[in-house]
Amino acid sequence: MTDYKPPRVWTWDQENGGQFASTNRPIAGATHDKELPVGKHPFQLYSLATPNGQKIGIMFEELLAAGHADAEYDAWLIRIGDGDQFGSGFVDINPNSKIPALVDRSGPEPVRVFESGAILMHLAEKFGAFLGKPEDRPEMLSWLMWQMGSAPYLGGGFGHFYAYAPEPMEYPINRFAMETKRQLDVLDRNLAERRYMTGDDYTIADIAIWPWYGNLALGRAYDAGEFLDVKSYENVQRWAQEIDARPQVKRGRMVNKVNGDPSEQLHERHDASDFETRTQDRLSA
Repeated sequence: MTDYKPPRVWTWDQENGGQFASTNRPIAGATHDKELPVGKHPFQLYSLATPNGQKIGIMFEELLAAGHADAEYDAWLIRIGDGDQFGSGFVDINPNSKIPALVDRSGPEPVRVFESGAILMHLAEKFGAFLGKPEDRPEMLSWLMWQMGSAPYLGGGFGHFYAYAPEPMEYPINRFAMETKRQLDVLDRNLAERRYMTGDDYTIADIAIWPWYGNLALGRAYDAGEFLDVKSYENVQRWAQEIDARPQVKRGRMVNKVNGDPSEQLHERHDASDFETRTQDRLSA
């Protein structure tokens, strides 16, 4: 690694990239034709239960639990390891080929929404829910944008080099561990004075931040809890545990999940009863 010198012009080596070499490429667009399925509900979610995907499953379950019956949704599994995100139907609704992506069919014409923060805003505004007090809106939006800008350093930075790179490399691990701990400290200082990210109201800022930093604090990310000393961030721990205990969050984490405990995997979600009847442990029984 110390002998590496960048070439004058970079070229793509398809063998480079470690675990994700088969799904990363320097060009956009579809690689194959594949239509997306469409269910019976007003909202069609195409996703996978990564942290970004969990945000939207949690949001829908929170809306339904809050009494918004019109927020019923179908959740279809996009297997990014198999390249589903490069199918023509998916690229039509997200030209960036990243999950999650949503089609809102509740109006006269279908509307596509991509990027998890945009989907959260779309749903929150549509149902007038989880936006917090009007006077707190700038603060809420600030924390929502903080998450969108900060999480790539956690996932694509620390997570990649700590857990997924072909071999451990001291410099990038140290660089991104430092940044991840700085971010945890930002959250910890904010939550020292607030129950939730913007005060007493649970908002889409919490829904956006929790799948990344809540799961990290609870030891569910990259097997790095001890390495990052996550238990020392006591305010983040309190916040993470409180949100984790919400039944809606437990359900939302299961939507489009394909790894871990089979009883927590709901590959597709089309009805509220699916959580009781269609998890992988039950389908395999």
